[in-house]
Amino acid sequence: MIVARTVLELREALLAARTGNKRIGLVATMGAFHSGHLHLMATAREECDVTVVSLFVNPTQFGNAADLAAYPRDDARDQELASTAGVDLLFAPSVQEMYPAGFNAVVEVGGVTEPLEGKARGLAHFRGVTTVVTKLFNIVQPHVGYFGQKDAQQVAVIRQLARDLNIPIEIMVCSTMRESDGLAMSSRNTRLSADARAQAVALFEALHTVQSLVALGERLTADLLANARARLSARGIADADVEYFSAVNNHTLKDISEIADEPVLFSMAVRVGGVRLIDNIVIDLPPSAPRPLNAP
Repeated sequence: MIVARTVLELREALLAARTGNKRIGLVATMGAFHSGHLHLMATAREECDVTVVSLFVNPTQFGNAADLAAYPRDDARDQELASTAGVDLLFAPSVQEMYPAGFNAVVEVGGVTEPLEGKARGLAHFRGVTTVVTKLFNIVQPHVGYFGQKDAQQVAVIRQLARDLNIPIEIMVCSTMRESDGLAMSSRNTRLSADARAQAVALFEALHTVQSLVALGERLTADLLANARARLSARGIADADVEYFSAVNNHTLKDISEIADEPVLFSMAVRVGGVRLIDNIVIDLPPSAPRPLNAP
């Protein structure tokens, strides 16, 4: 595996692949690799000739300096895991390499950045995401970008970014990888105390509640969300710790009041033991799915 620290090193390392018309896949990460990241890498390896993984903790998407400082970092471990996973090229630039002196540009996507994470964390968060992702797309020039479903809003934002700016890239979304008890894998999980870790399974249980009620015929999202929130409460998670729990269109992120013929994203951000966790599911009913008894 080649490790590139600068843009020039990366472009030189990819020159042969690019001139040889090889299919290049990019997995953009902030490190602290877990099985979810490794699944993305494995998928990229299966579908592409060359797999590039970026490892960069992007400071511009953190609104809280303490959160940035607490973000887990272990470059040596991540490098070893990427190499074992068969990654061809690891791009691990410094902050100065990505944001050199005089850097003064931002990339902003409207609409899909405003609700959910945008409302909870501020629009500067997604300005940081879209700016760094645009830079990575320009630096690597991959044919395919691989992202995880756990960051569902980020996926919607990046899809809009690529579409609006005519970036020639295919966005592939891989399913959320989970622990044996259902908790979505995340680098933040390492910051949970033993008690908070046990409590955190409530997020998966709440989403499972939504799935179960939909299977029984419930279609009103207000009722689904109320039952799911009750599941969080039963695990001792206070309403004040739920930053949002919403039902929105999976593409536009506009609020949905009733599940019908469009995919609905049930998405949440919850603080458990002081650690901010996100999770989601998408409900996409087939046309033949049963309607509730009171439906016209």
